[in-house]
Amino acid sequence: MDGTVVLGLGGCVDHELTLSAPVMEQLIREYRIRADELTAPVAITDERELVISVLTYLQKGGGGEHYVASAATLRQFTQRFPIRTTLGGTSVRAAKELSRLGVPSTLHLVSINDVVRRLLPADTDYICSDDKDTFNPNVIVQYAQDLQVRAGDIDLCAPFPNRLIYANDPANSSMLLSPELGPLLSGARLFLISGFNSLRDQQLLDARLSSLQDHLRQLPEAAIVYYEDAGFHQPAFSQRVREALLDRINIYGLNEDEMQTYLGRTVNLLSVNEVANALESLRAFIPGPTLVVHTKYWSAALGEGDHTEALNEGIVVASTRYAHGDNSTHDDYTRMQTHPRRPDATEFAKALEHEMGGLIRCLPALQLDIPNPTTIGLGDAFVGGFLAATASPGSARVHGNGNGNGNGNGNGNGSGQ
Repeated sequence: MDGTVVLGLGGCVDHELTLSAPVMEQLIREYRIRADELTAPVAITDERELVISVLTYLQKGGGGEHYVASAATLRQFTQRFPIRTTLGGTSVRAAKELSRLGVPSTLHLVSINDVVRRLLPADTDYICSDDKDTFNPNVIVQYAQDLQVRAGDIDLCAPFPNRLIYANDPANSSMLLSPELGPLLSGARLFLISGFNSLRDQQLLDARLSSLQDHLRQLPEAAIVYYEDAGFHQPAFSQRVREALLDRINIYGLNEDEMQTYLGRTVNLLSVNEVANALESLRAFIPGPTLVVHTKYWSAALGEGDHTEALNEGIVVASTRYAHGDNSTHDDYTRMQTHPRRPDATEFAKALEHEMGGLIRCLPALQLDIPNPTTIGLGDAFVGGFLAATASPGSARVHGNGNGNGNGNGNGNGSGQ
């Protein structure tokens, strides 16, 4: 078992679906949903509230992640669409991208089943905290830019493509850590932490954080810890995780949705002044580590060290997934390396670096015009590319033909989400 790159902490099976206007319009009429109801529900307890949640995100082109109180509600919704079964979780999707780039890794999983065993890359090892098979798929909703939904008094058109995650997954909500994690970390050079966003019980979260801190004591001091943020089912818990782990995190990653949620405001991602102010506020909010923000227009690293290669690799890998999905090939990846950058993002990145000085590196997204892009798993693909370059500087260039499945934190045009 190769434990030099360890990715955790959870993983899952995903049922992916793509929204269609006829089905959504039928649901609006069936549940008599009105336009003035399109605000995010506090809780999702039935299919009507799930549909309202989806429509609310669709209206603004946003992405997000939510807990659904009933697994039956998820099954009811997915039965209305064709679905595709894949593997999910930031760590699992990052592992698949690392495998494509020729970097083996070991996963820490909290659930296992035959689907996971079948779809994991052959060069990806794993340990699992559960000694029995379980199967509780997440539902991943993808929608296209310009998807138009008209029914009753609702008339909306998605301004951007994006993805939504809806989960009822007891294993990831518990996040039991394997006793094998600490010994595995003793030989690690790179450790990815993700998945705490699924926990919903504060006492359980604190217990898991304490357990992880114990395991981290076996991690070599020189090892790099990358933490990828996500949409917390209990938003207040994100602060508890930071308080427990920030002193050991070297790189803290998040996407534009998470950044704007923490700031409590919308940020024009191509305004130098707005982004500079946002990053400075975020830096005060998340002190200490290098901060990595990946968006549909650009990706940036704020802090010490030169992460140019890692940012670029994240953008190229995410863009390859955006354009070609799970079926991307070595040639697709090679061509993407020389793909032109967005002119507006290129101008923005130069201006932002000038504005913020030497502590930031910002790279523009690629110029992509894809009729039916993949929006699922772009953030996870970015993380996989970033980690590959971090684990093997200068050598993350071997792109295989394996399957890459996505649920991720990304949205947008395949830049670094």
